[in-house]
Amino acid sequence: MYSELQTLGRAVKQAQYRQHRALESGLTAIGTTLAQWDALRAISNATGASARELAAATFQSEQAFGTLTSRLVAQGLVERRPGRGRRIEHHLTPDGERILSEGHLVATGVLTSCFSPLSAAERTTLLALLQRLTLGEEA
Repeated sequence: MYSELQTLGRAVKQAQYRQHRALESGLTAIGTTLAQWDALRAISNATGASARELAAATFQSEQAFGTLTSRLVAQGLVERRPGRGRRIEHHLTPDGERILSEGHLVATGVLTSCFSPLSAAERTTLLALLQRLTLGEEA
């Protein structure tokens, strides 16, 4: 029999799985994947960031992020530019900006649906609780 903590952990995972499945489906319709859109979002939020910084922001290894970025470069969504020293910076192309923008619309619809059973106050409380659990992890 599950303990209360195991049940809680499973419920969080279930909600995340449902959200990811819906996002993946919606993003596929616009020609991208959740991992690709998340990388585009990270690059947009930190233009010129290194692969190491972007890998951390997207919860990936540097190697996995490098492979993903190579696919995005091949698709014309991202370009790599020389930075200071040996640093390679990442920037969105106009097509990357377009896919990112379309992805934001998809995400808004999916997340609105996923969190619709909660009131605005409950969503605020949930966010505060989750932020408290992850405090200091994204340093």
